[in-house]
Amino acid sequence: MSAPRNNKPVIVAGGGIGGLAAALGLARKGFRAVVLEQAPEFGEIGAGIQLAPNAWHAIDALGVGALVKREAVFIEHVLMMDGVTGETVIDIPLDKRFARRFGNPYAVTHRADIHGSLLDGCKSTGLIELRANSRVTGFEVQGNQVLVRTANGAAFEGAALIGADGGRSVIRQRIVGDGDPPESGHMCYRAVLKIDEMPKDLRWAAATLWAGHNTHIVHYPLRGWKLFNLVATVVRPQAGTGHNEDAPPEEVLPLFAHNCEKPMSILRVPKNFKRWMLRFREPVPNWTDGPVALLGDAAHLMLQYLAQGAATALEDAVCLAACADETDGDFTAAFEAYQAKRLVRASRVQIFAGLLGMVFHAADGVPRLVRNSLYQGRSPERYYDALEWLFTPPDYVRNFRKKPAPGRSPRPSAPRKAASSARTRRTGSPARAARPPRRPPSRRKG
Repeated sequence: MSAPRNNKPVIVAGGGIGGLAAALGLARKGFRAVVLEQAPEFGEIGAGIQLAPNAWHAIDALGVGALVKREAVFIEHVLMMDGVTGETVIDIPLDKRFARRFGNPYAVTHRADIHGSLLDGCKSTGLIELRANSRVTGFEVQGNQVLVRTANGAAFEGAALIGADGGRSVIRQRIVGDGDPPESGHMCYRAVLKIDEMPKDLRWAAATLWAGHNTHIVHYPLRGWKLFNLVATVVRPQAGTGHNEDAPPEEVLPLFAHNCEKPMSILRVPKNFKRWMLRFREPVPNWTDGPVALLGDAAHLMLQYLAQGAATALEDAVCLAACADETDGDFTAAFEAYQAKRLVRASRVQIFAGLLGMVFHAADGVPRLVRNSLYQGRSPERYYDALEWLFTPPDYVRNFRKKPAPGRSPRPSAPRKAASSARTRRTGSPARAARPPRRPPSRRKG
């Protein structure tokens, strides 16, 4: 392995999906990094996550696509059902036409599987130092370097600092200074069901959303059809607070009682839910300050209705590393270029996520009927056309691996070597070739 391109490392505040992706992207271009994570160990809370084609393109660019695809479930439809009547409103087929159009599939997986693959990728490079129990509390720009301080009294000197420290980012407070993100009034109740707990007539090979007035219910399979992810969201004034707190069924079920029997049959299964208050921010015009930049939720915290939070952070990471490569390690110039390339696209996702939530939560009566009439009966091509701007990867993602980093990449660590070097048969889209052979227990659709 050749020497790293930077004498002092890039310091990454936050060891979640965005932070690890940023460090790994930089390492793929020959830059070394230190990732500072506040938790006692590197890990990921939460459960299921949807991965659209643009997310897969970014994961592939970072070199860990084969690892993530081992555990992913490649579903066959994205569905929106009317929670009141049970009728199908949106049915987007995720077949060969979809894969050809966007160059990658749509899949669902566990957040821990993405995080674990990125973590193993970071460990394999030889260019990334991972430090847990290191909560960043502040930083100073000192000429052409950054001094970063942590809660345990340690100090780190770096060539640059990336704030990937989440919605309550300490780095953001220095750059933007807009305080904590406001409570949104959107409360999520999450649970994970075993496959035999899921009602048989709802074990669909789909990411399914039941839309109701100020509520929606989402479910999809996980971990090779061993589990189902369940998320029920309600929007109301004084929705309360909470972050991974227990919530009994007695709290949850009355909030969704206006839905028809099918989605309610799922909600009655869990003996306990986890309560999560959603927060979001409005777009801001600046994420950078010299050799300091924000990434992921720290830059553009959004509501979940486009299922693009992780995808947007992954795209950020690839773009930032590409800009560092193009500027040959001039991180102030790299971060200016990164912001110029990412600001409008990420802000568009941020805004559209909020607008889509309003569509999902249309009031009963005429608003619900109007919403349904807008979407029912569309051809697959019309849906694909509407998603073109989002699911098509930007050029900096598509071209990330075309220019090799200086020197040779190190060998992957032993636990992941076989998976990383696996070759899949090409039948249509390369990504579809990674689809697991397992057939779903049921292919019933709404």
